[in-house]
Amino acid sequence: MAAQHSQGIQTLLEAEKEAAKIVQQARQYRVQRLKDARAEASKEIDEYRLAKDAEFRDFEASHVGNTTNAQAAVDKETDIKLQATTEAFEANKDQVIEKLLDRVVLIKPELHRNLKKLGGAETQQHDYP
Repeated sequence: MAAQHSQGIQTLLEAEKEAAKIVQQARQYRVQRLKDARAEASKEIDEYRLAKDAEFRDFEASHVGNTTNAQAAVDKETDIKLQATTEAFEANKDQVIEKLLDRVVLIKPELHRNLKKLGGAETQQHDYP
């Protein structure tokens, strides 16, 4: 009976070792699957990032052209307004200079409107000492 008992214990020890080996293999398999999943996720993230970067570059390139076109339109409008202002200046500068010179050179002495209301300078009396 001791031999049979010893053989039963030996069988249990072998079964325990076998179970431990299976558990160890399962752990290694799980760790390997986690590593593979992380690598696959990292690969997908990199692919997604590259796709979004390319999409952003395309978007940016298409909108840079719009700002260039808008800038060109603003420059053209500015040139047109500047040309119109220059033409108006050239057309009216002689008249403006003539009016300025008339105001400066031709002086008409007149009484101020407040003095006219009082009746002129002759009727005012001053009490200066």
